[in-house]
Amino acid sequence: MNYDVIVIGGGPSGLMAAIAAGENGAKVLLVDKGTKLGRKLAISGGGRCNVTNRLPIDEIIKHIPGNGKFLYSAFSIFNNEDIIRFFEGLGIALKEEDHGRMFPVSNKAQTVVDVLLQQLEKLNVTVFKNSPAADVIYENGIVSAVLLKDGQKFTAKSIVIAVGGKSVPQTGSTGDGYAWAEKAGHTITDLFPTEVPVTSSERFIQNKTLQGLALRDIELSVLNPKGKPLITHRMDMLFTHFGISGPAVLRCSQFVVKAMKKWKLSEVTMSLDAVPDKGEEELFQEIVKLVKAEPKKSIKNTLKGLLPERYLLFLLEQTEIDPAAQGSTVSNEKIRRFAKGCKQFQFKVNGTLPLEKAFVTGGGVSIKEVDPKTMGSKFMNGLYFCGEILDIHGYTGGYNITSALVTGRLAGTNAALTAKA
Repeated sequence: MNYDVIVIGGGPSGLMAAIAAGENGAKVLLVDKGTKLGRKLAISGGGRCNVTNRLPIDEIIKHIPGNGKFLYSAFSIFNNEDIIRFFEGLGIALKEEDHGRMFPVSNKAQTVVDVLLQQLEKLNVTVFKNSPAADVIYENGIVSAVLLKDGQKFTAKSIVIAVGGKSVPQTGSTGDGYAWAEKAGHTITDLFPTEVPVTSSERFIQNKTLQGLALRDIELSVLNPKGKPLITHRMDMLFTHFGISGPAVLRCSQFVVKAMKKWKLSEVTMSLDAVPDKGEEELFQEIVKLVKAEPKKSIKNTLKGLLPERYLLFLLEQTEIDPAAQGSTVSNEKIRRFAKGCKQFQFKVNGTLPLEKAFVTGGGVSIKEVDPKTMGSKFMNGLYFCGEILDIHGYTGGYNITSALVTGRLAGTNAALTAKA
């Protein structure tokens, strides 16, 4: 059977690519290995589907630390505001939440998936589910066909590889596309987990001293070997039985991985500032003043409310202060050490959970080998890439899905134009 465009993968970028190709008059086949299309969309944003982010383009690029600048050309053609118009045009009302995140008013990811599936039907896109691709066939520097694992072979003038990376494998992202890209001559940069919890063998982690404790609105930094911050994020975090997790940690995780690789380290130091709105000296003076006001009060009660109780007791123990001691008996030197602990509690981490547990895959098809305006391969005519298979990765908050939808749009549009030419 002959098609103009075959899209492999029914995630966010693949669905967008198939729709874009169909809208440009191509005869399209979409193949996916799973029983359902849009599985990653359905679980995104906690099941509410964070379809994009409304921040200015420069801000969005900043939130895609993994090669986000590559997307400047793509955003000049189809951007986050176009994504919003696209969904609203399909009848999905959207609402803006904190930090520019855009969600469907229904608060249900399935409404987004359903409208995309309806659009595929409307555009007469042929859909094969439960149809894993076995190989992509190239002949004389041009795409030729897609071979399915059941032996069926479909020819096409353009092929879009949209099979995702290796994160969240339960949605079908198991890294199938890397071999097909390499076969076309492409480089696959090192794959690593991003947006992933971080592990530590510190005694307080192993002993589960702080397990289950959440800290709100803290600043978390990853330090280089000289003790200078590589990155700092101000968000929430959580202590776990294996290390740390939560939004601030997920955003720092790729910098932990990169630091370990760059400096060949087995451990990286992180620094936690639990009171980011106050300077260390200011905090010290404030505590001294509180102690002077009520010298007979226990230091634990004097400091009540400064930090969550478990973390307060933990830091007092770290600075060898007896929580029951009267404030007047605690030396200024110890109070200074405690203030420093509040501002820069340093601990070692030794890596992250594996790629399969990550929200996003770092690494992928080298962007140097892909045309930023079309998402076309620079090596193989008619071959296009989009979504997480590319070496592009951002923070959670609608940035990865924006990248997927934008690259999908360009890949599908240009695949159709090439096929029709």
